Amino acid sequence: MPVRPNFRPRLRPTVLAYSIAAACAQAALFSPAAQAQQQSDQIEVVTVTAQKRKEDPNKVAMSISAVSGAQLQSQHVGDFTDLTRVVPNISFTAATGNGGAGPGTSNIEVRGISSAAGAATVGIYLGDVSLTVGNVYTMGTVEPKFFDIDRVEVLRGPQATLYGASSMGGTIKFVPNEPDLKDREFTTYADVSSLKGGSTSYSANAVANFPLIADELALRIGVQTQRAGGFIDQVDGAGKVLANDINKIDDQELRVALKWKPLRTLTITPSFYYQKVDAKDIAAFNFELPPYQAQKQVREPSKDILQTANVAVNWDLGWADLVSSTSYFKRKFDRIQNGSAYNSYSLSTFLTSTEDGGNASPELIDAIASLPSAVNINNRVRQVSQEFRLASRPYDEKVSPWTWLGGLYFSNQHTGIDENDPIFGVNATFASFGYATPDPDLLPGWNGASFPGDNSFQGVFRYREKQSSIFGEANYYFTPSLHATVGARYLKGDSTLNQRNGLYLAGAGNNSSTSLSSTAFTPKYAVTWEVNPQHTVYGTAAKGFRLGGSNVFVPPTTCGQDLEANGLTQGPATYAADSLWSYELGSKSRFFNNRLSVNADVFYIKWKNIQQGVYLPTCAYTYNANAGNAVSKGFEFDVKAKPVSGLTLSASGGYVQAELTNDEGVNNGVLGAVRGAQVQGVPKYNAAVSAQYNFAVFGDKSAFVAGGVQWVGPSKGSLNPASTDYDRPGYHTADFSAGLTVDRYKFTAYVKNAFDNDTVIQHPQVASIVQGYRVTPRAIGVSVAAKF
Repeated sequence: MPVRPNFRPRLRPTVLAYSIAAACAQAALFSPAAQAQQQSDQIEVVTVTAQKRKEDPNKVAMSISAVSGAQLQSQHVGDFTDLTRVVPNISFTAATGNGGAGPGTSNIEVRGISSAAGAATVGIYLGDVSLTVGNVYTMGTVEPKFFDIDRVEVLRGPQATLYGASSMGGTIKFVPNEPDLKDREFTTYADVSSLKGGSTSYSANAVANFPLIADELALRIGVQTQRAGGFIDQVDGAGKVLANDINKIDDQELRVALKWKPLRTLTITPSFYYQKVDAKDIAAFNFELPPYQAQKQVREPSKDILQTANVAVNWDLGWADLVSSTSYFKRKFDRIQNGSAYNSYSLSTFLTSTEDGGNASPELIDAIASLPSAVNINNRVRQVSQEFRLASRPYDEKVSPWTWLGGLYFSNQHTGIDENDPIFGVNATFASFGYATPDPDLLPGWNGASFPGDNSFQGVFRYREKQSSIFGEANYYFTPSLHATVGARYLKGDSTLNQRNGLYLAGAGNNSSTSLSSTAFTPKYAVTWEVNPQHTVYGTAAKGFRLGGSNVFVPPTTCGQDLEANGLTQGPATYAADSLWSYELGSKSRFFNNRLSVNADVFYIKWKNIQQGVYLPTCAYTYNANAGNAVSKGFEFDVKAKPVSGLTLSASGGYVQAELTNDEGVNNGVLGAVRGAQVQGVPKYNAAVSAQYNFAVFGDKSAFVAGGVQWVGPSKGSLNPASTDYDRPGYHTADFSAGLTVDRYKFTAYVKNAFDNDTVIQHPQVASIVQGYRVTPRAIGVSVAAKF
């Protein structure tokens, strides 16, 4: 069946340990500049490209968290889940009906703009390659590994002017290391760690940089392989362990980039990235069983392959910079989901029992309900995109009071989903009870072709989305310290869905095509005042936008009762775009010769016509509709200090209150979507504190000790107060590490989730089974890195 009950874990548990963060940060840590910076009295400044120019983040009129490779390591940031704990006001929820907390199945939200229905609310970029995909029920956000990454930029608030649709909550950019035209370099890394009650994790990688022609041509290539240990055991009905540590994850990465500078003013950079994530199962356990045990008839592995290619051309025209970015993105995501709790059970409920005048005996009904079933899903995404940008020279009061940027963007994305839901042994079970031929009195609508090869549902879905837009921003400097920004983007999007559904659980079947066109004009206004070179205050108002789309077919034969309850005779073919306006005031300051930095902001967001999923409980289908408005408001802060040389202290956090402002949602069939209801999957707050001390030992040897604590506040896993996942608790984790550098080698010992917090952070219900997800157990490990 095409849509499963909507379970929405806020934070996917992860078994990736400190090793992954160390792997991506090693190049930064070993560079002489980075080591000198660590020992200096000043706080490191991470240059960003949030506005598609290289800038100091303190001069940009928006809330930005820029996390360098070195910071990723010192704060033990290993993957997306860890990032949500240390960067303010970011959260995760599971993709609608994803079947569990598996990699590649979550959606990311910023500032409470949380919706697992419709288009994405946050843009995801790997370099200049857009990896943004829609919130379809079978997959979630693309999750690039933190491998050979220079920095991660988290841009909070709508970024529609420069990044287009789906960047309504914000944008996350993964910026890889570029080839170096001057220096030859080879770095390598190895790590091993042990998970409490689970299996061993390991990681190994190597990155090499080769200047092929001095100052003209360079090649950078890196490879990585990893194993994240598992901690969930599969058991049978009697509690016997069938398999240990089933949620292990293997992944491999390859990155290749070439930089060619044939002219002083021209740079051409082709690059390629490959990633394969092979998850053996998901991290869910049965709530009524002992901790870390899962009773399931069908295992739930997945294989997620990502490939990106990009050719970036930068041409300095003297009076302006011309940039061309040509990108290709491909994702192949194959999953198996345990469908026993709803496919087999749903089929058994359609049987006409002897008490109702039918032929099905209680024994037959129970036999069908107990059969194992799988949901086999094959996802394919491919996209071609092209962007041209022309940007003026940086501001120079002697030349002009204006700076500007303008561009064109085109993209063509195809998403294909093939689903098959076998109920293993269904034909043989009917035959064993003497029903080898069709019998409408036994199963209404049953015919001889209803279960070919035991398959109960077959769906073929083909989405296509084309976008084209023109965008630009202009800055006018009233004085060198005061300027205003006006920007806008005009976007046109066309989407189509061709679908074919068949077999018994598809009802009467369907073969249809729907299409929708959307347009949007998304302006942005900002005022920036550099009070002095160390202090900046700003205010912004910006519009965000999501494209509308087409719905999966809802069969009226099996969902008629649910549709009638919502005042419908059939599921809506399409849903419309939604939009928001965001208002933000902020300040960015540096004190004591950049030994203390304090960034803070407040925001207020009005979100209209929200795309929401409407779940039909009887037939377990979902369609998307526009229902309800919401307001999200809150603040963020980020403080860093270097009170003495070698010691870096940091504290960051955010608070968000995201609530519905009317009853439209519940009037359209979204249970619990009433005025005042908290938007699901959004923690009330998150905060993190950390400290790192670098010092010398044994004369000239460099050493460090570091530690950090992260807090995540409570949230609602559902709008429906009757849901088992309605109240999700807050929790905290703590990480510690210490290291020593000897010549070319860096040795590190670490512990992640040091106090072994095992809070159950969610407990969604799948049919009659209540599942749970815990914080990943404590991991202890050691690593060694080297540079040659």
